[in-house]
Parts: sequence; structure tokens; C-alpha cells
Amino acid sequence: MIDTIDRKIIDILKVNSRIPYAEIGKQIFLSPSSVRDRIIKLEDTGVIQGYTLRLDQHLMGNNLEVFIMLKIFSGKFKTAMAEISTYPEVKEAFRITGQHNFHLRVALKDQMHLQQFIDKLVSFGEPTTHLILSRIGND
Repeated sequence: MIDTIDRKIIDILKVNSRIPYAEIGKQIFLSPSSVRDRIIKLEDTGVIQGYTLRLDQHLMGNNLEVFIMLKIFSGKFKTAMAEISTYPEVKEAFRITGQHNFHLRVALKDQMHLQQFIDKLVSFGEPTTHLILSRIGND
């Protein structure tokens, strides 16, 4: 069970997961060793499952980010799931309920790259594409 201090630590780590224990401690009035112990406990119990790197896709040469909803053809589900997870363009992939089976966040160089990527997906099902205009918030 996490308490209010753990939640404060989590909020700080969400902004900058590389912040030193001492700096977190200053913000929430705890010693660096207490902060370290709490973070280790949060990791050991699975509350914190890992740390990620968020890249600026534009600076990486990807000028388009899109969401793609994919409705898989009957009999193609396992193949689609295995293959789509290997595509480097896919930054996040979710299996979802509803009319579609997959929700993908994809980073692409340009419209031609998007067209080529969609051409790969149509062998698995029917894609619906939504261009991402901007990110709102930190999560």
C-alpha cells in the first residue's frame, strides 16, 4: 500500500526519473536514504515497473506521429500480434476491446512512409489512421 509520501515521490519521478535522491528529499523533507528506501520498495512491490526514455520524434527524423486503430481479419490475430510488435515505427501498441483489436502509436518520417506502413498493415486487417497534432500533458 502506498501512502501520501510515496505518491509525492512518484509525482516527482514522473517529471524527472533521473532526479537525485537528495533533491527529492529536499522537496518532500526526507533524508536521501529514506527516499532511496521508499523508491526501492516501490520498485520491489511492482508499483514502479521501470523507467522509460521519451524521445522527441521530430528531432529523430520522424515528422509524423499517428494513432492507428486496426481491426484484424479473422484468423490473422496471432500473426498480426507477433509481427506488428517487431515494427520499429510502432512506439506503443495496445490490444483493446470494441470494434478494433489494436491501438498503435506510430512515428513515421513523412506521408510516403505512412502510406508504406499502412500497406504493411492491410494484410492483417482494416486500419483507421488519426494524425497526432500535439501532446497534451506529461503522461
